[in-house]
Amino acid sequence: MNKLTKIGVSALCGSLAAVSAAQAGSMSVTGGATVTHTSNSKAVTGNPLGLASALTFSGSGELDNGNAVTTTVALNDGAAWSAAQVTWDVAGIGKFSFDHGGGTGLDRLDDEMPNAWNTATGAGLGAGIDIATGAGNSLDVEWAISTDMLPDGMTAYIAYSPKPDGATTADKNSSGDASTTVTGGGWDIVLRSTGLADGLDVFAGLSEIEQAEEGAGTITQGDRIEYVIGAKYAVGSVTIGYQYTMDKVQHSEPTATRYYENDAFGISFNVNDDLALSYGQVKSTRAQQGTLANEAKAESLQLSYTMGGATISIAENSVDNASYVSASTNDKDGTTLALSLAF
Repeated sequence: MNKLTKIGVSALCGSLAAVSAAQAGSMSVTGGATVTHTSNSKAVTGNPLGLASALTFSGSGELDNGNAVTTTVALNDGAAWSAAQVTWDVAGIGKFSFDHGGGTGLDRLDDEMPNAWNTATGAGLGAGIDIATGAGNSLDVEWAISTDMLPDGMTAYIAYSPKPDGATTADKNSSGDASTTVTGGGWDIVLRSTGLADGLDVFAGLSEIEQAEEGAGTITQGDRIEYVIGAKYAVGSVTIGYQYTMDKVQHSEPTATRYYENDAFGISFNVNDDLALSYGQVKSTRAQQGTLANEAKAESLQLSYTMGGATISIAENSVDNASYVSASTNDKDGTTLALSLAF
């Protein structure tokens, strides 16, 4: 027998009671493409050429009560759609997003360090370094709290996923038991403030995902906890930043990961409106059961030059102990040259 459960949220009744079909809106398409040449001086490169392309479809409309609704669908490299989001902007309360593809919750803070082109871990050589993702990297619902409810310069986000197991499903479906590690829901809280001092951007985030306590048939020792704290400070054309990340994975099997601990910093310099330089570094420790531990490091020196809708970038990259493995084949040095086009 089918059962229908009705859920009412009385606190929002005044704002949401008049929901009806959205009025006629608009749809737009944006996109871009990046061509790269990547070398690795310590390994066989093979074909060094690479190509990435992306299209984003964006639609917007307005409900009869004045609330705005938007939807976006992204397609990368000719694959099935890779990310999608539906948002509902309620005046005075905030923006509610149903997200499929990441970038919400703690995933907002995966790497906030200033750079001229890309993150130190994503500029051409595979570093295999763990970054903060939280429940916001799964199918989740996020509330971006209205700035009318917060101190000047502050933004706040709360994300929730009933089971952040990484599975992605279409409508009228569920993920099933896609993960034996994640046993319940997960939530993220992210706070950011630019109102403490001129040029200062302070951010922090916390995530908790339910995992089973150690016992018969389990491989975890409790909930997965992640947190991020950091800041960026801009003075004239120079921006410096630092961020600390802790990911308590809590796996209990022999040699399995107990936690990842990251320190990242970066500095960028805008020579003018078109030319930018930066240096960034990430050090990450993987602590395993027993006394095992290893450190991976990625660093990148970058330059980018923009000409209208085109950007030329070059990155000198270095990775030590990629994927936390101490071997000569996991130490890499290389150069990435990129041409990015936006349309």
